[in-house]
Amino acid sequence: MSGVAMYTSVQSGGTDQRVMQHAPLVKRIAYHLLSRLPDSIQVDDLIQAGMLGLLEAIKNFDASQGASFETYAGIRIRGSMIDEVRRSDWTPRSVHKKSRMVTEAIKVIEGQTGSAARDVDVAKYLGVSLDEYNLILQDSHSCRIFSVEELAETGEHYFEDAHPTDEEPDASLSRDDFQEALAKAILALPERERLVISLYYDDELNLREIGEVLNISESRVSQISTQAVLRLRSRLAGWLND
Repeated sequence: MSGVAMYTSVQSGGTDQRVMQHAPLVKRIAYHLLSRLPDSIQVDDLIQAGMLGLLEAIKNFDASQGASFETYAGIRIRGSMIDEVRRSDWTPRSVHKKSRMVTEAIKVIEGQTGSAARDVDVAKYLGVSLDEYNLILQDSHSCRIFSVEELAETGEHYFEDAHPTDEEPDASLSRDDFQEALAKAILALPERERLVISLYYDDELNLREIGEVLNISESRVSQISTQAVLRLRSRLAGWLND
């Protein structure tokens, strides 16, 4: 739906006020996402997509479901921005392929050992040097699919597709189950990966600031955060690939 059509469909006495009230939320989310996206992505494009997500949230929000409007709108705004970046995905297929190989390697190693796969273990499994493995992580980091926001959105979209709106109780339970599984998977990450994820998503630090906190390079932060999300994807494969 176009922005004009969306606006027309939700237009009411309080719509303009709500849009103005939550426009800063759209900009904050846009700049937060921008810090981990390629230079080719423009913040104005993210903001425009986010405003459409905000309008969608205003149209569809149901206060009886328990979540606050800000929480619901934040999910829709992020999802709309991620969809926009997905449409303009520039990443070579080889990068996607290698990242899937890393995800599968982590899954196999952790299934065999029962413990977190180390970077040296993954590199050995893939038959590459540690430097080559870190380059794979570095390339994968700039690929827009490796954000926890999209991981959560993937779960949301999956359950929306799997459960029509007339089965809302089951769909609600499934979404809650997925979010609980995601939260547990994050808590079970190796300490440094969990810390990087927390600093980025909870404290909203950018990669440079996280590097300063941990006394490591920005590129190393990107490698750690990418490996963390690939590990999450491997551990949640049953949800995402069912």
